[in-house]
Amino acid sequence: MHLPPFALDHWLSAHDFADPPIAFNLASSTGPRWSVADLCALGDQPLDLGDVVLSYAPPAGTPALRSAIAAFHGVDADMVVATTGASEALSILFCLLSRPGAHILLPDPGYPAYDAVARGWGLTARTYRLERARGFAQEADAILADVDRDTALVIVNTPHNPSGSVMPREGIARLAGALADRGIPLLVDEVYHPLYFGPPQQSAAGLANVIVTSDLSKSLSLPGLRTGWLIDADSERRARIVDARSYFTISASPLLERLATHALHHSRLILDRLATVAGANLTRLDEFMDSTASALAWVRPSGGTTAFPWLVDGQDSRPLCEALAKQGVLLAPGDCFGHPDHMRIGFAQQAEGFGVALARFGETLDRLAIG
Repeated sequence: MHLPPFALDHWLSAHDFADPPIAFNLASSTGPRWSVADLCALGDQPLDLGDVVLSYAPPAGTPALRSAIAAFHGVDADMVVATTGASEALSILFCLLSRPGAHILLPDPGYPAYDAVARGWGLTARTYRLERARGFAQEADAILADVDRDTALVIVNTPHNPSGSVMPREGIARLAGALADRGIPLLVDEVYHPLYFGPPQQSAAGLANVIVTSDLSKSLSLPGLRTGWLIDADSERRARIVDARSYFTISASPLLERLATHALHHSRLILDRLATVAGANLTRLDEFMDSTASALAWVRPSGGTTAFPWLVDGQDSRPLCEALAKQGVLLAPGDCFGHPDHMRIGFAQQAEGFGVALARFGETLDRLAIG
């Protein structure tokens, strides 16, 4: 098995963990950061971790954690399997669905790990194109046109990384129903749910023929807890998922599961902070994009924490991103997503200084004579 270099992670790690660290991280896809002390202080009674026994947890997750996840998505706790981040959830599914000649169908642009991890498990990765002229929309008919008898799984990511497009629940249900007729499950990656900038959307969890994956890293702003989950109504497949998790990682840390459960019990407070930061920064980004329209174009995100603008002249964005990094402003170059003229901008982590970062961005565009 050969995994290609993870270009996005290499870029982020080289800058975000630098010493001194980058001043303004606009490449991150997470929300504002939380300390353990701040998290434990949520609610009427501070969380006490003194009684946590540092043994194994159940492979499916503790009942308390699974119940909290279920409440977050509005489903029965029996449908939930905890995982070590959404990344383990993806790896488990790809492992279980792998068969000779099979492929998964995933969005382009999309999260780069889908392709690499699928190939690592012996699956071919095929894509359905999200057109920026159509707002990067994930549309049932267009997706179904690329499905054939060798399709083992279809992936929808909503809100979408990196564009922020949203697939309505009724569209997801129609796609899942059509795929069910062909015996193909639909995976809905909901790591950015429920952050929307228009009408709120109900989770796809509980829809027939839908597997939902999510985690605490993105909309709940707690990537350091490394807690994710799968929600699947198929009890037989769920039992196989639990077995796979037992082989892969045995279980999560009871300490992290206790913190994760506490976070989910107080998710409204965490989401309110995220919405405040993301909403204010998106307003600033609206103004910035208007002021740089000769250089940059975009599709305004409908949800999530990222946007995916592009250079109007079609240039590769990496030189611009490198110049910005030297000015203390980190973006993610579009070549990390297979679209070199684009760049990913995260607007939800930087609780302070977002306006300063955009001012440096504009100055750099002028200095490089872009637009």
